[in-house]
Amino acid sequence: MTEKYLNNTNIVNFEHKDIQSLIDQRGWQSLDDFNKIGAAYQFVKDEIMFGYNKSDDIAASDVLADGYGQCNTKGNLLMALLRGLGIQCRFHGFTIDQQLQKGAIPSYVFWLAPKYIIHSWVEVYFDGRWINLEGFILDEQYLSSLQQKFSQAKDDFCVYGVATKCFSSPNTNWCGQDTYIQKEGIHDDFGLYDSPDEFYLEKGTNLSGVKRWMYQGVIRHLINMNVSKIRNTKALEVQNAQP
Repeated sequence: MTEKYLNNTNIVNFEHKDIQSLIDQRGWQSLDDFNKIGAAYQFVKDEIMFGYNKSDDIAASDVLADGYGQCNTKGNLLMALLRGLGIQCRFHGFTIDQQLQKGAIPSYVFWLAPKYIIHSWVEVYFDGRWINLEGFILDEQYLSSLQQKFSQAKDDFCVYGVATKCFSSPNTNWCGQDTYIQKEGIHDDFGLYDSPDEFYLEKGTNLSGVKRWMYQGVIRHLINMNVSKIRNTKALEVQNAQP
């Protein structure tokens, strides 16, 4: 076991009382490693909604408090939960093409997005090998609403926070294998880091200056309203169809 892949950090702060409380309440420590990974993964995927936090480098406990996140922030929380369960994990940094965010980010604020947006996934050590976990970014309700909205799309799809070659049935649930949902949008590969703290110290975050201030104060809330509208479309249609 490599200690650096189990360290508590400012971002991967699994020693925080709220993260420890969640692990205790769910009884995850009693599970075997396969199911520990699965429990943490599915929690982050489906109980933490897809949405945009104030910054990529916020602490895992803040993501948990928000109740929503995107690739980088959900990854912060997943790493904290895994390490809190004694599961080794590490950070893999990338950029993705802004194109895949179209639709999730409304057109009237899309000018704010960098051409290549900082992206990451989590690599977890299980059964003697490293497994890539990226499929936790979109919650099931949001993804299924997209699949219903674009029911004619079966294969390549690259908008609304998705970049996959199998839109109708992407590998997003934990089954001991790699999971992906934005992989086909990757542009730059920055390689492996022991923690997100190291990555953001070296690369910075997506926005700075006035753009960061505007994003944090106003624009991200508009984006989150749009994402919620997309997510809730399916629920509304079901509700309206009932006699």
